[in-house]
Amino acid sequence: MTFRFFQLDVFTPRAGGGNPLGVVAGADAWSTQAMQRFAAWTDLVETTFLLAPTTDQASYRVRIFTPSREIAFAGHPSIGSAHAALEAGLVTPRDGVLVQECQAGLLPVRVEPREGRRDLFVQAPRARVLQTGLDAHPLLGEVLGGVVPGALPPAFVEGGRRWWVAEFADAAALRAWKPEHARIAALAKATDSLGLCAFSRSSEPGHDLVVRAFPAGVGIVEDPASGAANGLVAAWIASAEPEGPLARGYRVSQGREIGRDAEILVRIDTDGAVWVGGQTQTVVDGHVNWPLRD
Repeated sequence: MTFRFFQLDVFTPRAGGGNPLGVVAGADAWSTQAMQRFAAWTDLVETTFLLAPTTDQASYRVRIFTPSREIAFAGHPSIGSAHAALEAGLVTPRDGVLVQECQAGLLPVRVEPREGRRDLFVQAPRARVLQTGLDAHPLLGEVLGGVVPGALPPAFVEGGRRWWVAEFADAAALRAWKPEHARIAALAKATDSLGLCAFSRSSEPGHDLVVRAFPAGVGIVEDPASGAANGLVAAWIASAEPEGPLARGYRVSQGREIGRDAEILVRIDTDGAVWVGGQTQTVVDGHVNWPLRD
């Protein structure tokens, strides 16, 4: 059997600037084992599988796999999966909204046309701040040794995923930073988290924040565009600075340090709900032939 397959570039206005994603459409016949084998074979950061929803409230269901395991939620797979579902004609927005069913629950996705293009925004799972301060964990100080901190202290935040987030005082210093990845991996392992997402406010044109994400907890050195991590950064900023200039949203630059140029849009509702979004580019639109049984 053959199935529709997309390879996408997520969080970028042009192909080659964002985070790659593989999506198999109409994958209801696939076993979990077949999905995992295929995700390992693509060797992309994540591969997703679009399925019929199990509830009338949802537009579609998605399962998200890294090359080694299934995960409940991630930002760029959610945005890319919604894009693929629209491109494949599997869904129609209701009042400009889709509802994604995944292991993290039912998450709305806003569909917003803009100048002949399409922005998609997924509502991130509600976040909670678990710990704050450089002394929140003994390994955190080792990771951030020598870093000049920004206005907010480091924080350990959970919402779909668990990340340490840390503000740098200077965007240029963040862009030039060469972290010790083994120390980030040790921190991630000790705290059952993905790793560290560092950010800095920026006066550079076109964006308000520079972000770099180091998900050493899943074996990735640096992520070019991190939806879930940016959602947790936004939740921390909105919680700590509810009246600040970024409390209702901002624009993020991520990935330049590894040859990408992702553009991530963040919106924060008055009730604290965080929406992470941007554009997705279709790079490959074809079919996959894959054995569904061992």
